[in-house]
Amino acid sequence: MKAIIAATILGIVMMFAGLQMKNKSSVVTLAIVLAFLLLGVNIWDLVTTPATAPVGYFNNMLRIDRYALWFSTLMTGVTVLYTLLVGKEIQKVGLHVAEYFALIFFILCGVYILSCYNNMLMLFLGIEILSIPQYILAGSDKKNLKSSEASLKYFLMGAFSTGILLMGITLLYGATGSFNIVAYSFLQSDALNPLALGGIIFVMIALGFKVSAAPMHMWTPDVYDGSPTPFTAFMATVVKASAFFAFIRLFQISFGSISSQWTIVLSVITAATLLIGNLTAVFQQSVKRMLSYSSIAQAGFMLFAVLAVNAVAWQGIIIYAVAYSIATIGIFTVLMKLKDYTYDGFNGLAKKEPLLAFVTTIFLFSLAGIPLTGGFMAKYYVIQAVMLQGQLLWLVIFGLLMAAISVYYYFRVIIAMYFKEGNADLHAPVTQGEKVLLVITCGLVILIGIFPQLILINI
Repeated sequence: MKAIIAATILGIVMMFAGLQMKNKSSVVTLAIVLAFLLLGVNIWDLVTTPATAPVGYFNNMLRIDRYALWFSTLMTGVTVLYTLLVGKEIQKVGLHVAEYFALIFFILCGVYILSCYNNMLMLFLGIEILSIPQYILAGSDKKNLKSSEASLKYFLMGAFSTGILLMGITLLYGATGSFNIVAYSFLQSDALNPLALGGIIFVMIALGFKVSAAPMHMWTPDVYDGSPTPFTAFMATVVKASAFFAFIRLFQISFGSISSQWTIVLSVITAATLLIGNLTAVFQQSVKRMLSYSSIAQAGFMLFAVLAVNAVAWQGIIIYAVAYSIATIGIFTVLMKLKDYTYDGFNGLAKKEPLLAFVTTIFLFSLAGIPLTGGFMAKYYVIQAVMLQGQLLWLVIFGLLMAAISVYYYFRVIIAMYFKEGNADLHAPVTQGEKVLLVITCGLVILIGIFPQLILINI
């Protein structure tokens, strides 16, 4: 609860700072300090909240438990890493740097609400608080027509999915007479109200839009490609991971008892997401657009955690969120240093900047799920969760096949860096501080791969 209030206040502080501070570097420094402060508030929340019993707020509309607090703390830590790595690039997007960071703090407010909501109205508020600042950030590059197009497309598709979500909430309320998600846990398969089943399907489709699940993924490549790259990195990581946490929270707590009614629909969506994400990524020539389709494929694996109604699924979604977010922010940081976002832009990078090429390789290994990286352990946990669920062995085999395909387009970047001749042009020389941060990020990816229990220590 403290973190929700703190994120709102710090967002307002950044807005007023924009009126007073004209130096962009000073604004970035202030944003980094405030991000660390917000991380401290999250840790304080984590330490002071009782581990035994969840705490309810606002007539139990928010329910603070260990999972929610730990997830919020981890996502805030990822955001701190993001501001350290990408802060300088955000300066180049436009004039209103302080406002951009203010919007990021407001997004974090939505993240915290989604991690602990106990009421469908709070789910709706959390998603809107999360989404509306993104529409603005997507269109923040006024000199680029693709940015305006991305913002408009994101807004229209977001509004459409919000309408579907509200329809689903309405049907669930009509079936149960309650907005409380715990009230839905008493639904039974043998006497399931058609209104409730319709509400579940509508909510599933709406959340599918938010997490880029097929066939609700159409907006993702154009929005991610058209948005300024620093903000694409945030949308594809912290925002997507938070939407998934909201997804699993609803379907585990509310609909776990009737999983037989919706598992087949969600398993088909998961298979389609894996297939479309991986196959379309293979044919991309822009690395940024490839990463956009890759994020759809990664969403397919995260859907495994939603399908598996067990404790391992909660562990899987948390470790996947952290490992995927860190690796993706790392690869986008390197991408922002290059002038050319195509595969050819990476040609010869290993000779020109061997450290950049090395950390990029580790990040790509993690996204591909190579052992000794965080991405491998993330895939291991979500696949284990589905295996424990049973009856979805076909989906596990299909997921492993799609993971093998993903190796192809990730390794194309590695081949370009190490085995092709070229002169990878950079916007500016990479500073020692940036190299240190990238090495730390790379170390985190490997550390999670070797000691995943560090992420799961508080749950």
